[in-house]
Amino acid sequence: MEMNANSRVYVAGHRGLVGGAIWRALQGRGCKGLIGRTRAELDLMDTAAVRHFYETERPEYVFVAAAKVGGIQANSTQPASFLYENLQIQNNLIHEAWKVGVKKLLFLGSSCIYPKLAPQPLREDALLSGPLEPTNEWYAIAKIAGIKMCQAYRRQYQADFISAMPTNMYGPGDNYDLNTSHVLPALIHKFHAAKVSGAAHVVCWGSGTPLREFLHSDDLARACVFLMEHYSEENFINVGSGVEITIRGLAELVRDVVGYQGDIVWDASKPDGTPRKLMDSSRLFALGWKPRIDLPTGIRMAYADFLKNDGQR
Repeated sequence: MEMNANSRVYVAGHRGLVGGAIWRALQGRGCKGLIGRTRAELDLMDTAAVRHFYETERPEYVFVAAAKVGGIQANSTQPASFLYENLQIQNNLIHEAWKVGVKKLLFLGSSCIYPKLAPQPLREDALLSGPLEPTNEWYAIAKIAGIKMCQAYRRQYQADFISAMPTNMYGPGDNYDLNTSHVLPALIHKFHAAKVSGAAHVVCWGSGTPLREFLHSDDLARACVFLMEHYSEENFINVGSGVEITIRGLAELVRDVVGYQGDIVWDASKPDGTPRKLMDSSRLFALGWKPRIDLPTGIRMAYADFLKNDGQR
């Protein structure tokens, strides 16, 4: 299914990290029919408002990149909010898209849907094969429901709704708030603050031993557009870089990029989260897609973005 320059394309969450990248990718392809709504313009938790939006705008393609997101601390302290808000947002976006006859919809999940101790690298068939990581299970349950909803609408209504499962994301417009951000932007903020204040050391959470994989949001956006045009299966598909690094290695890489001269101290009393999280993206790679932005390059880009937008605070 080919989107053309005049296709009406709705990017839900177009101001966010992922949605913003998808928006830029579509703009770069000359897409003239882009549709976006801010939270003030459209409350995605309001079913009647979402219905009216779909009936009025009639998008042909929908990217569901809107979600309530956060790190370990936010997930563990706001379980009701993470579960309810994400279920409500995706239920409205998926169901109302079907009702107005959207041609194709791509739902974006998260790698936290996988069981905590699933075999690595994480394959798509590991879904629902074991208990989730407790620190973010509320978010994961919502995302699993979204995947299943797309599958159900395919089965019952033959709707061309697909799901993609990205690995850990970072990039322009990331959230650098130390209380609610994910690990990479939090490290950028921490090391920058330490550099500015001349602190002797930076304290990082956990042991530093967990392995993580990171993908730049512009790479994810290219993958999403690629999948919208070349993928149409019931099973969701992983989107990763295929490269992993320890949190310790990541911290040292960020320290070097930021130019901080002090030491790193690891607070082992804080949680590590999942011991390893590498996605098996071989199905996507086999379709002919590969990421372009390596981690050191991406972190340099992210730090420049932080300095431009957050570093002045």
